[in-house]
Amino acid sequence: MPKALCLFSLVASILVVSLFVLDAIASLSGMEALAVLGAASLMMDLTFIVLGGILIYLSWSTYREQRR
Repeated sequence: MPKALCLFSLVASILVVSLFVLDAIASLSGMEALAVLGAASLMMDLTFIVLGGILIYLSWSTYREQRR
């Protein structure tokens, strides 16, 4: 069960990061109409990208430790 939770966390954080990266790209390119989250705030996008990246790292390292 812990391996499944690590993998679920990894997939969820990858989805969150990709969602906010797409929103940041759309807002920076001037296409707010196509922004996934409505291009609300670039600072919010960057914060969630960084925090999602940290969660990806933590999930991956925990999964690697469980495989040993």
